[in-house]
Amino acid sequence: MHPLHQFRYCPSCGSESFEARNEKAKQCTACGFTYYFNPSAAVACFLKDKKGRLLVVRRAKHPAKDTLDLPGGFVDMYEPAEEAVRREIQEETGLAITNCRYLFSIPNIYPYSGFEVHTLDLFFECHTDSFNQAKAADDAAEIIILPPDKLHPDAFGLQSIKKAVKQYRHNASKTTAV
Repeated sequence: MHPLHQFRYCPSCGSESFEARNEKAKQCTACGFTYYFNPSAAVACFLKDKKGRLLVVRRAKHPAKDTLDLPGGFVDMYEPAEEAVRREIQEETGLAITNCRYLFSIPNIYPYSGFEVHTLDLFFECHTDSFNQAKAADDAAEIIILPPDKLHPDAFGLQSIKKAVKQYRHNASKTTAV
């Protein structure tokens, strides 16, 4: 199915002659406008304290309500991904981070109000001094602190987060192997 299947009308002239041009674009046969459908940027964070524990959250909203998640969300317009990480962690946990490093990215389809939002999820590992002041807010219903070996992909509800947890655990096992 074309990623723009839900878009019937040209956003430029309003014509219903908005047809697939290729696998990522639609073109209006009435006015010639072409819309290229590119992913939205989102961030998620493996947040560690000085003891090496990880902070995860329980999702307060759908999709995947009540499952585990990493703190994160969509990158705002004109916002660097690193700032989005800081903002999302602050919004969901009340914590400030001391450093942050980019890990990897995973393409994703995020279901939102019956709409498929194609995203490129950017994963970071960040640190904070302590989790003592963490409070669930915004999209987070609960704060959960885990040792890294208790981080299980199946406890997470969103597919890209499950993949990221698997990759993070795999990368961590390679760096600790003797």
